Order: sequence, then structure tokens, then C-alpha cells
Amino acid sequence: MGDVGDVWQSGAVTVYTPRRAARVLLVDAAGRVLLFCGTDPARPGHGRWWFTPGGGLDAGESYADCAARELAEETGLRLAAPAFGRPVHTDSTEFPFDGVWYRQEQEFFLVRVVAHEVDTSGFSDIERASVKGHRWWDPAELLASGERYYPTDLPQVLAAALAGGVDGAAARASGMPPTAGSDGAAGPASGGAPC
Repeated sequence: MGDVGDVWQSGAVTVYTPRRAARVLLVDAAGRVLLFCGTDPARPGHGRWWFTPGGGLDAGESYADCAARELAEETGLRLAAPAFGRPVHTDSTEFPFDGVWYRQEQEFFLVRVVAHEVDTSGFSDIERASVKGHRWWDPAELLASGERYYPTDLPQVLAAALAGGVDGAAARASGMPPTAGSDGAAGPASGGAPC
């Protein structure tokens, strides 16, 4: 298959693969959100972008079950699905990845931690090929960075979730107090592997 971007621009009919996914807004005590930096193995040279932990639902899996599984696989943080509560944000997106166009319905869950050392040993082969690093981002720093991130309204989604402006509950791990940052515990300024 040729460059997916060229196929789309040529006016050819794009066939989308439907996908449902759960994403996790993993926020530390300093209010920073964990993002992975990735590229598309099928489109070298098309740049990098930052995105939240998460992935596609397996057959018969609920969004919360998927969020729990993906968070454990991608970060090493293990929480039971009921701890995720209700999603704090829902949206849909269309994107190409690894030679396939997806139309994805996704739900986001908020998880707060005091601090967490990310363990990516559970990555799948495609994640190992496409994820180049991770970083704990301050939302204001992310907004001012000029970096590409998804969803494109991530700072606003995160601000609304942290302000409680959503109909959902935040999971708490590692004894996280109710107010983020109230204990002052945090890791290094960016904390993580560079991209």
C-alpha cells in the first residue's frame, strides 16, 4: 500500500476500520500528565506526536476493562477496572496508522498518582516499534511547546477533568490524596525518556 496520506489526498475512497478504544489521563501529584511520544512505522518522515496511554478494546471488553489492561501493559500500573469509575471525556477521531485508516470511538479515564515510574516492558511489538519515549508534561508547558499531541484539545480536556467539570470519577493509586499536589510529591521536571 502506498502512502496513506497520498491515497487520501488523491480523492480515492478511504475505507475506515472501526475501532473502540480506552485512553487514560494519568496525572501525578504535580498535575503533570503522562504522554507517550510516537511515530507511524508505515509513514517514516511524517513526524512524531504525543498521546495518552490506552488502546483498542478486545472482544467482550468494557472501556474500563480496556483502560485497566492498557495502563498495566503500557505503564506497569495495575488497577482494577472498577477503580476507573466513569469516563471523563468521550470523542471520536479518524487517523491512519501502520497502513490502516481507523475511525475510533474513545473514552478517557482520569487516574491520579502521587508518582509512578513508568514500566514499558508490557509493550506489544507495534508499540515497541512506534513509541519512542514518554514524558510527564505540565499542561501549560504542553500547550506552549509547539509539539503535536492528541487529542488536539488535550490541555482543555485535562483541565476540565481536573476541575471536576465532567461526569466521572478519578481513580486514585498509590495513596493519592483527593487534591492533586497536596502532598508536594513529584518526580523530575519532565520525568521520562526523551522522544
